[in-house]
Amino acid sequence: MMNWFDILENTGIVPVVTAEDPSVSGPLASALTSGGLGAAEITFRTPAAASVIAGMREAEPGLLVGAGTVLGESDLKEALAAGACFVVAPGFNPKIAEAALTAGVPFIPGIMTPTEIEAAMGMGFTALKFFPAEAAGGARMLKAFSAPYRNVRFMPTGGITLGNAAEYLRLKCVFCCGGSFIADKDRLARGDYDGIRETAAEVRRLVLRIRGGEGDV
Repeated sequence: MMNWFDILENTGIVPVVTAEDPSVSGPLASALTSGGLGAAEITFRTPAAASVIAGMREAEPGLLVGAGTVLGESDLKEALAAGACFVVAPGFNPKIAEAALTAGVPFIPGIMTPTEIEAAMGMGFTALKFFPAEAAGGARMLKAFSAPYRNVRFMPTGGITLGNAAEYLRLKCVFCCGGSFIADKDRLARGDYDGIRETAAEVRRLVLRIRGGEGDV
């Protein structure tokens, strides 16, 4: 049985979802699952986030549903109460990191610099979000990070698309990417679950094609 890290790595490109309406939970979870994706990150950018996490977990128990944009301990508590399987933050806040460790929930803190990487490593974290990926140097930056930080794996998020995802997925230091393009706000507002499912399937094919070969770094 795969653990949370293995599921994220196997998924390859994790949908990063900002949902305004809890009613999307069931159809969204079904579309992602039927498209072949095993995980999703629901951002705490709307009041509906916790309800969406709980609803997706109920609709598709096999889907690994996590909480993103967790900026404070109140967000963390709400995410855990909703049943979040993992937690992601855009930056590295030692207070949230400590609270996540105490709660025993998988936590992926965000980093953008070597100093932040070492601070996270100092607390025992080796799975880190690289954000905002494209704006912060993209795959070239991650290649540079991978030389001194051999024991760290990254989840680049921010500006990831179907057009550039392969460049990240080919890096051995990348365990998965985060992508909002799979189930963006417009698609959710239109109820375009067929489109979400088709993009999820396209993502799955890309991941299998790339991960079937050898990574670069």
